[in-house]
Amino acid sequence: MVSFSYTAADEEKSRGVRRMKTLATSLLLVVAVVYALATWARNEGWGAWAGYVAAAAEAGMVGALADWFAVTALFRRPLGLPIPHTAIIPTKKDQLGASLGTFVGENFLSADVVRGRLHALGIGSRLGTWLADPAHADRVTAELSTALRGALTVLRDADVQAVVGEAITRRAESAEIAPGLGKTLERIVADGAHHRAVDLVCSRAHDWLVTHGDSVMDAVQGGAPGWTPRFVDRRIGERVYKELLRFVTEIRDMPGHPARAAIDRFLADFAADLQADTDTRARVERLKADLLARPEIQDIIASAWSSIRSLIIAAAEDDHSQLRLRARASLISLGTRLATDPRLQGKVEGWAEDAAAYVVTTYRHEITSLITDTIAGWDATQTSRKIEANIGRDLQFIRINGTVVGALAGLLIYTVSRVAGG
Repeated sequence: MVSFSYTAADEEKSRGVRRMKTLATSLLLVVAVVYALATWARNEGWGAWAGYVAAAAEAGMVGALADWFAVTALFRRPLGLPIPHTAIIPTKKDQLGASLGTFVGENFLSADVVRGRLHALGIGSRLGTWLADPAHADRVTAELSTALRGALTVLRDADVQAVVGEAITRRAESAEIAPGLGKTLERIVADGAHHRAVDLVCSRAHDWLVTHGDSVMDAVQGGAPGWTPRFVDRRIGERVYKELLRFVTEIRDMPGHPARAAIDRFLADFAADLQADTDTRARVERLKADLLARPEIQDIIASAWSSIRSLIIAAAEDDHSQLRLRARASLISLGTRLATDPRLQGKVEGWAEDAAAYVVTTYRHEITSLITDTIAGWDATQTSRKIEANIGRDLQFIRINGTVVGALAGLLIYTVSRVAGG
């Protein structure tokens, strides 16, 4: 059993109930004394008025006792007697909970009721007007940023990295990249965008040759046969170096150099092979598979999540980041459209109504069972005590009203009977 937390506020209400009980009981005692005195006066012949007072007091006592019984029977057995249909709340608590759950389900959780209520609220226009206010957009953006940071903090990096790495690897393995690379390379060659790369390579090659001329000549001399004279090897090395430097310089300085045209043809042919040649495409796929299988590449793929996560968190924390500024602008724009576009309002309201209707239709039993199961888990005595503390004071007015109304009814009945009897 689950008991209520009986608070100081409940205890204060209980004291109010006790005061009202004392007042109602005192009124009952007053009419009882009045009845006794009026009856004695009538018997002693004090006058006809005594009969009227006695009749009113008698009916007042009956009304007070009947209402005392009714109010008391809600929470306990009157005088401790096992009278049927008393102590209703403690003994019928579970049935009351089930009835309350059924009532809520039928009258509050029906699709028509929910749709009608949501439609009357005009969610679309209200939401639009609210979001269009920059202060509200700032507040929503800040809350979304906090939620995003919290979600990223809760997520385990190792789990996300594994999922991201697997997704990227699977996508890369399933997609053939050669045709796409071929089309891209074809467009680059057609636009001449590769010329800058060739210029850069030639310039760097020329600078390297100028700086490392001795290394080139030593390499040439080191590859010469052992039987040739050294001065011949040196002359050949110098000649090779000068020709190589001249060739690179000409390519660098002459846009129309034949070597550049050869590079263009090579790249164009390679682009065509990437798209149409089966062998070339197969070799590219094997190279892709080999690269994906390398631990270094897998580490790079796995670490992508860490980089993305850091970027997102940094952007979410910065009030002036593009992420937050764009989110704020999007919210204001959405709010403005919602506030002025009836068609968009209708769509949003329709989505909200459909979603709410689906929830109450699909999960009505789960929602109402929250009421019935919760009430079923309450301790019967504590439940009765808690309810009496909150509504018992008002119920004591029923006893007071019963006394007064009973007295008036008794007086009226006695008067009518006296008049009718002559």
